[in-house]
Amino acid sequence: MKVIVVEGISDKLRIAPLIAEPVTILCTNGTVSATRLEELLLPYEGQDIIILVDADSSGEKLRKLVKREFPEASHFYIDRCYKEVAATPLSILKDVLITANIQVKKLLIEG
Repeated sequence: MKVIVVEGISDKLRIAPLIAEPVTILCTNGTVSATRLEELLLPYEGQDIIILVDADSSGEKLRKLVKREFPEASHFYIDRCYKEVAATPLSILKDVLITANIQVKKLLIEG
């Protein structure tokens, strides 16, 4: 089972329809403490943890914390020009998900 960590519900709602396999999507709801991150991710220890957060300062803080607390997690990035996962074009997000070895739906209409 794969687990994708995003920052907010808008990110989750943006990527969920693209995914064609069972995946758990967790929202941190912004910057979190080490304790909160542990509470969120410990139940998924041993699974593929994928980090997909915004290309901004809060996203970078979250990445640093994850790298320290869960070094086995895989990090995937959106281009800085989009700033937020929720604002990234679906075709770009689809490519990022494929790179993360996540099955995506074949037919996709931007919108």
